[in-house]
Amino acid sequence: MSSINHFRDLRVWQSGMDIVESVYRLSTAFPKSELYGLTSQVRRAAVSVPSNIAEGHTRASTKDYLRHLSIAQGSLAEVQTQLEIAVRLGYVKDSETIPVLGQSASLGKQLHSLQTALGKRL
Repeated sequence: MSSINHFRDLRVWQSGMDIVESVYRLSTAFPKSELYGLTSQVRRAAVSVPSNIAEGHTRASTKDYLRHLSIAQGSLAEVQTQLEIAVRLGYVKDSETIPVLGQSASLGKQLHSLQTALGKRL
């Protein structure tokens, strides 16, 4: 088992970064009219996930870390919702979102496990 020396060592952060890449690739298919709407929104929500994981990890207290993980969890739910909206509006096919939604479900479980483990420290 390797030690965690930096937020880049965290599997949850790495998974969050994978989701960012997937969301950016998927959202390129959205209509140009959505550039400042749904495209921007889903990308910002995706970027927020690993960003909050990183920020929380560098905070001095476990309580702050937990708060940032909670924000990351909320941003992950935003991504899932916004991808569902994109499917409903016909911007992407349901089958195209399945991999990203699978990644996000897995990350959601990982975040929950990390929150539970950190919560035991308090």
